Amino acid sequence: MARVLVVDDEPSLAQTVSYTLRREGFDVQTAVDGPSAMEAVHSQPPDLIVLDLLLPGIDGFEVCRRVRRTSAVPILMLTARGEEVDRIVGLEVGADDYLAKPFSMRELVARIRAMLRRRELLIEELGAASVHGDDLLHGAGDLTIDVKGHHVIRRGEPVPLTPKEFSLLETLVRHRGQVLSAGQLLQLVWGYTDSDTRTVAVHIRSLRGKIEDDASNPELIETVRGLGYRYARAPVE
Repeated sequence: MARVLVVDDEPSLAQTVSYTLRREGFDVQTAVDGPSAMEAVHSQPPDLIVLDLLLPGIDGFEVCRRVRRTSAVPILMLTARGEEVDRIVGLEVGADDYLAKPFSMRELVARIRAMLRRRELLIEELGAASVHGDDLLHGAGDLTIDVKGHHVIRRGEPVPLTPKEFSLLETLVRHRGQVLSAGQLLQLVWGYTDSDTRTVAVHIRSLRGKIEDDASNPELIETVRGLGYRYARAPVE
């Protein structure tokens, strides 16, 4: 039974979400503000966090930052509809996905199941990589991905990536030379399909800012106009 931490200061919404998730078979914890959310994360680590942005005490952005210092737990951030800036900042500080309010309980459950399914698949893939000796991936630009250790080195220096940025980079490198559409990346990395692929675009932009020499003129993660993205086919000198 997966444990889900629901963090929201709106009692009616938190109650509805908690009831729905328990009915779907999840073990649900709740928190009404930032400090209690952090306490819950440390005392009973959840398998997934549903995190509202507007929280008393410590806002959702800061909660996300603090969680990411020690944990790769999937985080689904709740944002106000139309607040694109909030969504972008939320993804950049480490959220794995976002859901705009108001939302249907059916969509919430589907997103949570997809994120947990992807987490399990990643755990299986890490195990398979260890068995087959595929612990290290080498990309163009003196970049090395330690799959088992879950970290990236470029030119001898560690590259700090969020869990989703790491998964996205790993997927692109494993498919080097192939063009992957935003929809394909959404399926491979996030575990679901959606017509709104801005989540992918935000993560690509953030990832470029961390591994490219010049993010405005990327050489590692190429954009193939009208088709998608491709990891560099040849080593970058």
